[in-house]
Amino acid sequence: MALSRWEPFLSNEWNRLHNEMDRLFNRLTPDVAASRGLALAYPAVNVWEDNDNFFVEAELPGMQIDKLEMYVKEGNQLTIQGERRPEQRKEKEIWHRQERGFGQFSRVITLPADVNSDKVEAKFENGVLLVTLPKGEHAKPKRITVKAE
Repeated sequence: MALSRWEPFLSNEWNRLHNEMDRLFNRLTPDVAASRGLALAYPAVNVWEDNDNFFVEAELPGMQIDKLEMYVKEGNQLTIQGERRPEQRKEKEIWHRQERGFGQFSRVITLPADVNSDKVEAKFENGVLLVTLPKGEHAKPKRITVKAE
């Protein structure tokens, strides 16, 4: 007796629908960013450190500085929040694509160690926010002197 695989009539249609749904959702999410491990949150940030400071750089094109708030809480969490408003548009304009987001946002970046929140500095230049967060004394590397006997 020969065995054959049973495939109901709708199996091929079901698989095609499944593939189309996958393609649709892949179009809705930035697959290039996801494949490269880039953040899908807004604003996009870079975070790095040296011996004395943490640095956070955030891209905020078109942002008005009076709509931007930042604060440090729990010793190591930087919150960046604000609102980016769209430019006034004419009623009869026809949009062909809108990829830039508008509205309120909030982003919390957890740093690896506590910072000295009294000495945090921020500057906003050409749509890029650069925040310098001095490390707390216990987070800074300490040089240990080795004595020979």
